[in-house]
Amino acid sequence: MPQTHLPNFFLVGAPKAGTTSLYHYLKQHPDIYLSAVKEPCFFASEMRPENFSHEFATSMRLSSQNLLKYLDGPMSGPNPGGIITDWNQYLELFKNVSTETAIGEASVCYLWSATAAGNIRVRLPHAKIVVILRDPVERAFSQYLQYCASGLLTRGFRQHVDLCLRNNAPVFGLLRPFLEYGLYYEQVKLYLDLFPRAHVRIYLYEEAWRSPEWLLKDLFGFLGVDPRVEVDASRRDLQRQAPKVMTMQFLLRKSGLIPGIKRLLPVSFRSRCRAALFKQKGSLQLDPKDRQHTIDYYRADIQKLSTLLDRDLRAWLE
Repeated sequence: MPQTHLPNFFLVGAPKAGTTSLYHYLKQHPDIYLSAVKEPCFFASEMRPENFSHEFATSMRLSSQNLLKYLDGPMSGPNPGGIITDWNQYLELFKNVSTETAIGEASVCYLWSATAAGNIRVRLPHAKIVVILRDPVERAFSQYLQYCASGLLTRGFRQHVDLCLRNNAPVFGLLRPFLEYGLYYEQVKLYLDLFPRAHVRIYLYEEAWRSPEWLLKDLFGFLGVDPRVEVDASRRDLQRQAPKVMTMQFLLRKSGLIPGIKRLLPVSFRSRCRAALFKQKGSLQLDPKDRQHTIDYYRADIQKLSTLLDRDLRAWLE
C-alpha cells in the first residue's frame, strides 16, 4: 500500500500579498513539495460551490470537475484549479511526494476563513503556518484591479467599496469578502490561539518583498530545509493591471470569447496585444481620497493588529 503523505505547512494568505510568486519560488527548493494544485481550499468549510455567487459558481463547478480528472492522472502540466471537498481526494495532491521533507499547500482563503484554522488544527496540529499581511487598502485595490482585468467589474474603486459596505448577502462573490479579507486582527489571532507561536511565521508584505532573497532564506529556515539553496526569484505573478476600456473587457468576458482569443493569438503577439489593451502599470494609482475613505473602515482593526503583533503599522493608516 503506497505511503500517505500529509502536508506539514500551509501558506494561508493574505490574498494579493505575493503568495502566488512565493508558491513558485518555494517549489524550486529540492526539499519542498507544494501541491500541484494551488488553492484547493479544503480546510475552509465556507469555500463550497453552493456558497458562491453566480459570477463564480459556474466556472467553479467546471474547474472542480476538471480537477477530479487531473487528480486521477499523473498531475503533470497546467492544473485546472478548483476546490477539493473530499479528504481522500485532498490526499491525492500529495501522492507524488518522494524525498521532500517540507510538504505544503497554499490556499489564501485560509486566513480569512473562520473554519480553516480549526480544521487544520484538528487534522494536523503540528503544522507550520505562513502568513503575509499587506496594507489592507492596497490589498483591496490590487484585487479590484484584478477583477477589472478579468472583466468582472466596470465600476470605480470607491463605488465598489461602498457597495461592499452596504452588502448583507452571505454568498462568496465580488462584494464579499472583498473588504473582509483585510480585517487581519481576528484572523491572525485565531492562528496564534490555535498553534504554537513558534509554528506561525508572519511577514509584512511591504518589508518582505523588498528583499525576496532574505524572505526565502528566512522561510527556508522556518520550514527546516537548507537555507543556502538559491532559487530564481525574478518571476512575479499576478502583477497589477487594468484594461484601458473596462466595458470592452467586461463584454468580452460575458461573451465567452476570451479563452478562444487567447488560443488563437500567437505567443509572440500576446505581449503587444496586452500593451494595447491594458494600462501601463505606473498609471494604476489609488486616489488619495479613496484611500482615506477605505482606511476609515480598517483603522480600528489595524490598531488592534499592531498591538497583537507589536509592530508599527502606522504606514497603513497614512
